[in-house]
Amino acid sequence: MTANEILTELRSHADPKNVAGMLRYGISSEGTLGVSMPVIRAIARKAGRDPQVAEELWASGIHEARILATLVADPKQITRRQMTAWARDFDSWDVCDQACLNLFRYSPFAWEMAGRWAGASQEFLRRAGFAMMAGLAVKDKRAGDVQFEALLPLIREASTDDRNMVRKAVNWALRSIGKRNEHLRRAAIAEAEGIQAIDSRAARWIASDALRELRARGSRETL
Repeated sequence: MTANEILTELRSHADPKNVAGMLRYGISSEGTLGVSMPVIRAIARKAGRDPQVAEELWASGIHEARILATLVADPKQITRRQMTAWARDFDSWDVCDQACLNLFRYSPFAWEMAGRWAGASQEFLRRAGFAMMAGLAVKDKRAGDVQFEALLPLIREASTDDRNMVRKAVNWALRSIGKRNEHLRRAAIAEAEGIQAIDSRAARWIASDALRELRARGSRETL
């Protein structure tokens, strides 16, 4: 399928009612068609992998087309420059997270970019760094515990960022690392306890939420 064919099909599924519903979840209506994720994924399966089509879809600026681009692009061919360019375009949490989970975490540069973006000043770019960490904790089966432990200081450093999209991603990363195995659960709990002592409302929320889940998980596993 060409990019134009995909855009035509996306527009045929536009639903203003869905756009209104997305607004309630903090997703802007600008450039949004209201196409559901099952439909987007079905179109992506028909389209197959095509890096050039992915670039054209991203360049359209259409919300759903950008999500589709993350499914059509090839993680083995994507470059640092392209990842950075797309990440700087993020203007909603769902496009950010879809890009990280569908595409970026499978790139050879995933770990490098996660660390780099974790210190970014732009809200969604920084979110992407921690969304990547969460995604890697689930999918990178070859990574060792030491690699994930090295991310914990980055989580602590960002824990005082009270921007909603950042603090939720920081919390997500901490919980995901802690759920990877028992050793990392204990390391994440220790990190969360340190974060909880920081004089910051964001840090206290991140730590309390993570500790509630990680401690409960440990209790269930000992039953």
